[in-house]
Amino acid sequence: MILQAITDVVELCSRKGISRAIISPGSRNAPLTLAFARHPKIETFVIPDERSAGFIALGMSQKLHVPVALICTSGSAVYNYAPAVAEAFYANVPLIVLSADRPPEWIDQRDGQTIRQQGIFGNHVRGSFQLPDLITSVDNLWFAQRTANEAINLACGRNPGPVHINVPLREPFYPDGELPEASSDMRVVENFQGSRSWSDNPINELKDRLNNYEKVLIVAGQSALDSEAIGAMRQFSHDNNIPIVTDIISNFNSLDHAIIHQDLFLGLMDDSSKKRLQPDLVLSFGQSVISKNLKLYLRKFKPKEHWHIAETEYIPDTMQSLTKVVDMSIIAFCKSLHSTIAVKSESYAAEWAEIDNKSDQFLEAYSTDKLWELPIVSDLLEALPANTQLHLANSMPVRWANFVNTHRTDVEVFANRGTSGIDGCLSVAVGCALSCQSPVVALMGDMAFLYDRNGLWHNYLPENLRILVINNHGGGIFRLIEGPSQQPELEEFFETQQRLHAKNTINDYDIDYLKADSIDEYKAALKDFLKMEGKAKLMEVEVNSENNKTELEVLKQGLKAHLNA
Repeated sequence: MILQAITDVVELCSRKGISRAIISPGSRNAPLTLAFARHPKIETFVIPDERSAGFIALGMSQKLHVPVALICTSGSAVYNYAPAVAEAFYANVPLIVLSADRPPEWIDQRDGQTIRQQGIFGNHVRGSFQLPDLITSVDNLWFAQRTANEAINLACGRNPGPVHINVPLREPFYPDGELPEASSDMRVVENFQGSRSWSDNPINELKDRLNNYEKVLIVAGQSALDSEAIGAMRQFSHDNNIPIVTDIISNFNSLDHAIIHQDLFLGLMDDSSKKRLQPDLVLSFGQSVISKNLKLYLRKFKPKEHWHIAETEYIPDTMQSLTKVVDMSIIAFCKSLHSTIAVKSESYAAEWAEIDNKSDQFLEAYSTDKLWELPIVSDLLEALPANTQLHLANSMPVRWANFVNTHRTDVEVFANRGTSGIDGCLSVAVGCALSCQSPVVALMGDMAFLYDRNGLWHNYLPENLRILVINNHGGGIFRLIEGPSQQPELEEFFETQQRLHAKNTINDYDIDYLKADSIDEYKAALKDFLKMEGKAKLMEVEVNSENNKTELEVLKQGLKAHLNA
């Protein structure tokens, strides 16, 4: 009857909207593999490396807005999902992890591929579940079905994220013929989420509190691109003279009045200038904020109140000033309060806009004949085709992109900022490219690319994928951070200098390769690189870490002089 339970669990996945499963080969997971592979409504992908498989599933789920199933064999294979599971947990991305396991009596008995799998992901999943190792009664079968219902509902609930279902399996693993049909009496337990209805009293309380303050600042954290939310925020912030500060990963920087260069100018201002920008009330929404300078600024120049707007039980206090959690969607918040609050003074919004506009003018006028990382990223952002899905790797690429930023309305930006690791950045982009027809561009440093090359190790390499690797032959970010850059061990123990080239990787895969050795070559190559025709493409641009540090300092000094002029 165990095969009946497996068939029912897979059928429940399908009925709850899961249409994709990523399988890593193994023997112990054969019943799961066959049940998913033979299901007529589930598309399967075979990804050998479980670490890459986890991130590819993450990229798919982000783009499709539905959970993706992950299936692996027992032992260390399960542990390789951990980085992707942790990222999904903090990024609120639903994943359904189904791991095959040995029967419970064989745990810790030195049997092959046997580790303690139950609860293996600790606190980084919404829930951990285990199916019965023996199905000997209808109650056992009911328990397996109920467990699957509960796990999938939890993954897709009010606070979405990954769940883990551990599946102990006994031999024989392979069916003698066809798998059983799904149980005819199997129940699908729906998870109905109604819209939260707010009475006038709480809305009036928010309105009254908002009207107490003239200096109100909105901070947008990482969010999915949502045209309705952007429209609601445009009316609320613009019509009420409330400045909104946006990182590139917020996907709200398309607002033409958004403050987009705060990560540059806040690091160059003196305290008296920063004091003039100090808000009385901060309204935040979304997830993480890239800008360290913004976080440090608001931790030092604290508002009197800080409200975080989110439909979640998770309560972050990133700025160390949180006073209220508003349990509403940002759309409902903006629409409920848009025309009911007093319009704020133009002067506060104008101060933020003036310094941001000056920064934007300086960056627009900036030109160089030197090949270094910031202009490489700036030129890429400008040249991206419409409807591009831009994936920014961690370390410096996401920061360079946040420095230059743009008001483009036709590019959606993704980054693994749940845990901010360099692992999996390429695989997530691959998962996205496998889930859409739009151009998908991954901007990466050499370390993130080399770390995740197995994201290309499969038979589904999408033609709409473009990978730009900025190769400074090490962890160049450490040369830009004051602490490690002052240490004599910088090059060996922090930068971890390496001599590899991305070109060597493409020999193993069916990918077109481009190379640029000067800024003019780079600009010319961008046109061919971004053409959405033919195979997947990779472009490598080699730069020097020391030059990056020098040129960035020159740019900052030039911007500082421009701001003070």
